[in-house]
Amino acid sequence: MKQKVRVVGIIKKDDSFLLLKKVLHDDSDAVMWSLPAGKINFGEQPEEAMGRMIFETLNQKIETIKIRDVITFTNQSDGSNIYNLYIIYDITLAESGDLKLELNEKYSAYKYVSFSADVNSDFRLADDTASVVSVEFGHKKISKMNRIDARAAALGATIYTDGGSRGNPGPSAVGYVIIDENGKEITRGGEFIGYATSRLAEYYGLKVGIDKALEYGFKTVKFVSDNLMMVNQMNGIYTVKNSDILPVYEEILKLIQRFDAVAFTHVRREQNQVADAELNTVLDEYTIEKI
Repeated sequence: MKQKVRVVGIIKKDDSFLLLKKVLHDDSDAVMWSLPAGKINFGEQPEEAMGRMIFETLNQKIETIKIRDVITFTNQSDGSNIYNLYIIYDITLAESGDLKLELNEKYSAYKYVSFSADVNSDFRLADDTASVVSVEFGHKKISKMNRIDARAAALGATIYTDGGSRGNPGPSAVGYVIIDENGKEITRGGEFIGYATSRLAEYYGLKVGIDKALEYGFKTVKFVSDNLMMVNQMNGIYTVKNSDILPVYEEILKLIQRFDAVAFTHVRREQNQVADAELNTVLDEYTIEKI
């Protein structure tokens, strides 16, 4: 499977973010708007790549940078599956205020756009920008309903998963909540998985969520977890080296090939309380039965 990795910057100014205008094929009528985005060079860390790209594109230095999200999905191009990974950063520039940005030769103009604007309707967006905007800001538009891309994944089902252990290692369980593409809760539940570490339980929680998604027939799914390490590992930022995790991790990689589009997203713990409550209910019942 081919892999495409990009860093994407959301440059903030008040309640707006920056879009760049690119003229296509020397045709002034063919334009594309995009977030600042670029490749990671060999040997670069993602933040270094983001800083380099901002300097090369805008002739500006970054004042603050904070990872906002990591999204992944698979799609097809010329008959081949492509694994896409976008590392998204919130950015403020060292020079702000009314300073005019100095664009490189790839771009002809820029515009700060309100976070509440319907950018998919107002601008012709590059695919990577449309993907990020759909996932991060909830602006949804698919020009072709039979096209599977990141925008389709953003419009698909959302599955919250969690895993936990009492004792670490100790009795462990997983919890999940399934939300369909219309925002309706389909089901929630938990399962006891035996004696495990919290780390392993998180992966089993994800696997159970994947199994449930396949059981319900979802083809485009976003999985949400409060475990940043697992999300980063699923997104390929970190390598899975732990021997206890590798078997379930490899099984997960096989299972997700059955989706048309899949994404892995991190949220804070308080945003994953329902799945957490489901697993704790299972562990409470286990404790009562044991007594």
